[in-house]
Amino acid sequence: MATGGITSDDSDKGLYSLVSSDRKRIPFAMALLNLFASSLTTTLLIYSLLGILLISFLNKFRKRPPINYPPGPIPLPIIGNLHQLDLKRLYKSLVELSEKYGSVYSVSLGPEKVVVLAGYETVKNALINHADEFLGRPDVPIMNVLKEGSGVVWSNGDPWKQMRRFMLSTLRDFGMGKKSIEDKIIEEAGFLVKKIDSYKGQPFDTDVITNFATANVICSIVFGDRFEYDDKTFLSIGNMVHESFRLLGSPMVQVFNAYPFLRFLPGSHKEICKQFEMLKTCLTEIIKVKQQEMNENDIRSFIDTYSVKQREEAGNPDTYFHENNLVITTSDLFIAGMGTAATTIRWALYIMMKYPEIQGKVQEEIDRVIGSERSPRMDDRKYMPYTDAVIHEVQRFANIAPLGIPRSTTVDINFQGYFIPKGTYIVPLLASVLYDKSQWEKPDEFNPAHFLDTAGKFVKRDAFMPFSAGRRICPGETLAKVELFLFFVTLLQKFDLHPPPGVTDLDLTPVVGGILNPKPHQVCVVPHAHRC
Repeated sequence: MATGGITSDDSDKGLYSLVSSDRKRIPFAMALLNLFASSLTTTLLIYSLLGILLISFLNKFRKRPPINYPPGPIPLPIIGNLHQLDLKRLYKSLVELSEKYGSVYSVSLGPEKVVVLAGYETVKNALINHADEFLGRPDVPIMNVLKEGSGVVWSNGDPWKQMRRFMLSTLRDFGMGKKSIEDKIIEEAGFLVKKIDSYKGQPFDTDVITNFATANVICSIVFGDRFEYDDKTFLSIGNMVHESFRLLGSPMVQVFNAYPFLRFLPGSHKEICKQFEMLKTCLTEIIKVKQQEMNENDIRSFIDTYSVKQREEAGNPDTYFHENNLVITTSDLFIAGMGTAATTIRWALYIMMKYPEIQGKVQEEIDRVIGSERSPRMDDRKYMPYTDAVIHEVQRFANIAPLGIPRSTTVDINFQGYFIPKGTYIVPLLASVLYDKSQWEKPDEFNPAHFLDTAGKFVKRDAFMPFSAGRRICPGETLAKVELFLFFVTLLQKFDLHPPPGVTDLDLTPVVGGILNPKPHQVCVVPHAHRC
């Protein structure tokens, strides 16, 4: 059952990336000047900005690193180590630096000192064995503006603990981890199949419909309802989430994060704020309608449960259950539903087109275990080791969040022989885990055999960390696993996937953004001819 490795044409991926794909090492100062040429209309303004940058650098680097601080390349004034990084694929540069400086090292992204954790053993040691010490989120300017310390993903301390506890409890109440959520996903998979059928074999883009399918699962929990795929409000939300993800990895957002005093300049850092404000306004309007419709004797959604909690906390001036937290938490859920799960499904379908022999083996297993008449269930997974291995390998290989979500240290810590001060910006380099040569036999190849033993049985791998690890692990991991299996199996049960006529080369190079998407593409489907 094991399948030999298949090498992608270009499996490079990156998150929060800035430099061109030709891999030229462009001096950051020159790139910055080129980026702002239209705005810096006078020599005086240029010199003023450079003066501000220099002052900022001196303020940041006034203190020498503490004794036994993690090693790393020597930073330059103002730009730190940016001149040494291929910022278009930042994660790759960070992996390369780990080969020189070790699995715990430091680097300066502009004036920001960052400690990078590389490789499975080190990332596991930090996020699992020292979970409390690496529990925080760092001070990231764009996230400070967007999230305002609210929600679950970017909050810290007691607000994070309370909202995460409430969110997980409520999601479980509405089916996460239970049979009932399977029914919702299977129902939504049926709507997705009908939508695909409507294309009648003509090429179509999977972007919008996979976003909507996964988002509707979240909608059924958050709002108690789903949206039709052509609903204008739903389309608007999808566009705003998609645009926000695209802008998150843009050059100006990264410049703003490194030099927040440049907020007055035009650029994508302002556009992403505009998109997110529109998203919040749209969600607020939906929330208000749902709150007006709420029946306390029939609690049907996350919003209903939150509203009840708000009333219980009405007399508490220090409550975290306020309206802004509801809106930001709802946006967290939406972005997770429309972003990571949908992106992984798109990668899975794209890779199946790229490698039809693997697609065929998955379909043979589906035909044998499930057949064509009934819908798949999660109980089927234990009888489908090859399909399970393919799904896991898609998550590993696609590597959609190669830098992970950054952490910060909550206390001073001596870690693996180095001293890391409290409040240090930490990058848990997930790409270095998912592609760790000591953990994966053929890390640069798409190879389902990574998750199969010699007898063809599915095997778990400790270095499989696409959802991160520890107490900050993605709270939607359980839901995402169910979605990936049921949507993927349903689509391959019903359809054979092919590239459009004339398309012979499917490029696996990802689109740079907040997460890594496959390149824009279309797919043709025909009904799958089942063979038992």
